[in-house]
Amino acid sequence: MPGSQHLILLLFLLLLNSGSAKIHTKSLRPNRHHPFLSNQTQAQLVERQFMRWVNFVGGLKHSIFHRAMNKVFPSFTLIVDKNPATGDFTTIQGAIDSLPFINLVRTVINVNAGVYKEKVSISAMRAFITLQGAGADKTVVEWGDTAETPGPNGKPMGTHDSATFAVNSPYFIAKNITFKNTTPVPKPGAVGKQAVAFRISADTAAFVGCKFLGAQDTLYDHIGRHYYRDCYIEGSVDFIFGNALSFYEGCHVHAIANNVGALTAQNRMSMLEDTGFSFVNCKVTGSGALYLGRAWGMFSRVIFAYTYMDNIIIPTGWYNWGDPNREMTVFYGQYKCFGPGSNHNGRVTWARELTDEEAKPFVSLSFIDGTEWIKF
Repeated sequence: MPGSQHLILLLFLLLLNSGSAKIHTKSLRPNRHHPFLSNQTQAQLVERQFMRWVNFVGGLKHSIFHRAMNKVFPSFTLIVDKNPATGDFTTIQGAIDSLPFINLVRTVINVNAGVYKEKVSISAMRAFITLQGAGADKTVVEWGDTAETPGPNGKPMGTHDSATFAVNSPYFIAKNITFKNTTPVPKPGAVGKQAVAFRISADTAAFVGCKFLGAQDTLYDHIGRHYYRDCYIEGSVDFIFGNALSFYEGCHVHAIANNVGALTAQNRMSMLEDTGFSFVNCKVTGSGALYLGRAWGMFSRVIFAYTYMDNIIIPTGWYNWGDPNREMTVFYGQYKCFGPGSNHNGRVTWARELTDEEAKPFVSLSFIDGTEWIKF
């Protein structure tokens, strides 16, 4: 690959993980001049350079680099096993740390059966990692940090850093593996007991046949576009939370709240953010009394479609986070759900039963531009 094209790929990955790239970007218009350029000639030059980059990307004949990367750089496989005689590494973090700091190769890390008691983090530039277990009931990664656990500086690490497994790089895939936070269900009103099992803080991530086990704040669906298929997610309060744009298909969501819990806490803060959670053909079961969601963000957005709801669902369905103003800006909807907890008649007036037309944008992979980047 010519050096200039290689540099473009690296710059693209940097942009994906920059602090400003936190929202869905499919509405980007490449023919719009930069608002801070006063010189028209300079603006036209920038425009031409950008369009050359667009044409280069289009010429690769693939979507968002995934397929072309695997053509240019052959993929390879690492094996993790608790027995050093069987695998390349005995820890998952060891396998990850062996990769180049800037990884452009689709790397498959096969994690053999076992319980791996370790805290794992994937840095921002180690893209294109596939983590594959021997089965969600056979391969388990677990740790027990909470928001109040002291960090390296001696101060509480907070919810963000409590994650057993944290991913900060794009194009991550996980299959047939369990991510677990071992912290027990906290008492109602307990402070500092948020305990994340998994945090995904990057774009274009997919999860198939995985389990996410925890209590309060199990799955931190932080930022980026994400796809979950045939996954099992367990928790008590706000156990799927964050500001990602995510599509949950065929997933089983199970509450373990002792009394009152909440399934989602979606954090969309502006009507300009194209984020939200969509659950399609899923199942909601468990114990206690469960809200479908709490309005963590002023413009929180969550949709359930074709989903079975057990009788644990609180009839009102949704909670405004103690702020009545959020009732005017959130978007909470159901579409053709079923089961004893699905009756929309008792829902809050600011939630809606979607029509066919209203539901259409939320019930297919187009919600997350999935046909562009989901390749297994």
